[in-house]
Amino acid sequence: MKIMVVGGGGREHAIIKKVKENKSVTEIFAVPGNGGMKEDATLVPIGAKELDKICEFAKNTGIDYAVVAPDDPLVLGLVDRLEELGIPCFGPRANAAIIEGSKVFSKNLMKKYGIPTAEYEVFESAESALEYVKDCAIPTVVKADGLALGKGVVIAMTRDEAIDAVRSIMEDKKFGASGNRIVIEEFLTGPEVSVLAFTDGITVKPMVSSMDHKRAYDNDEGLNTGGMGTIAPNPYYTPEIAEECMRTIFLPTVEAMNKEGRTFRGCLYFGLMLTPKGPKVIEYNCRFGDPETQVVLPLLESDLLTVMQATTNSTLSECEVCFSEKSACCVIMASGGYPEKYNSGYEISIAPEARASVYVAGAKCEEGKLLTAGGRVLGVTEIADTLGEAIAASYKTVEKISFEGAHYRRDIGARAMKAINGES
Repeated sequence: MKIMVVGGGGREHAIIKKVKENKSVTEIFAVPGNGGMKEDATLVPIGAKELDKICEFAKNTGIDYAVVAPDDPLVLGLVDRLEELGIPCFGPRANAAIIEGSKVFSKNLMKKYGIPTAEYEVFESAESALEYVKDCAIPTVVKADGLALGKGVVIAMTRDEAIDAVRSIMEDKKFGASGNRIVIEEFLTGPEVSVLAFTDGITVKPMVSSMDHKRAYDNDEGLNTGGMGTIAPNPYYTPEIAEECMRTIFLPTVEAMNKEGRTFRGCLYFGLMLTPKGPKVIEYNCRFGDPETQVVLPLLESDLLTVMQATTNSTLSECEVCFSEKSACCVIMASGGYPEKYNSGYEISIAPEARASVYVAGAKCEEGKLLTAGGRVLGVTEIADTLGEAIAASYKTVEKISFEGAHYRRDIGARAMKAINGES
């Protein structure tokens, strides 16, 4: 089989490495991929949002199955386009990808169908939003409606921060048209959990839970990022909570999308907050999370391609989805200055024994050298019998990798370890 994976980051590298395990796969094309994927896939220099070129390439190359991984091409309708060409895909059609493409849509969906989430208000003008934040409860959360590379959320701890967030998103257009509308919602408290789930629109099979670390610096300080590291499984996510989430959130969401005529097939990501009043949805994503994928897929014992095809063919109920009982930790190595201004083009040195543990996110290959080419550069993932061992192994591997200005958090998994040890 010829497989095409659309996207170019660490998430896509993790998908490619896992799909390669299927013996029926003869070739994998990464569109566009990055220089660090050259050993695992054939790179195709077409941007993930260049839908016409991607479709032309897929048709001319005889692609048998496509995996559309990033949010942008999903929301733009790449799956629709490829399926019209007779190419089966993993990922939702555009009318279902809106669950991530518009926070206003997803919040209204939850309200309509009684899916637990934070209280919220929607604003279409900066004037009305600024008037609202003068008196709203603080802290509060300000969200751009559309896609914003995972950075369109501001947790405002003061009223001034809330005002600045509104102005930045709606007046300064920090995220472009994605900020034409905003959601201002209730600030929830409790442990956060990420749960990715395979679904064919009928059956839901959750993956192992994980915990993301969004802030740029240790102790959850600094700006929000696309994610500085993850661990799996998440110790706060007990079997009892998992059962409650399936009953009150996962299945109701899939059923709600069906009722709206927007059947969702692919990976549905649930960002959850375990509040004192029970689990609530913080956000939905219409695809694998990044860097959650880098700890979840290494623990998958079932064949990934087979599971993906089952979501496409509506046969997920017949497909076994099993995960290891081990633990995984991913530490993101980023360019100094990320998520704001940073420099690129620095040579990356990776010890040979560390290569198998590295997912390459932001890098390019020039004259045989791997160079930094993005904010998040590498994801270093290790698996072990216990979470403590996985964390220690990941940081040991990080020490075998270097590039100028490398920045990474040194406390990935620390909160989870406190929970395991009964400290929080």
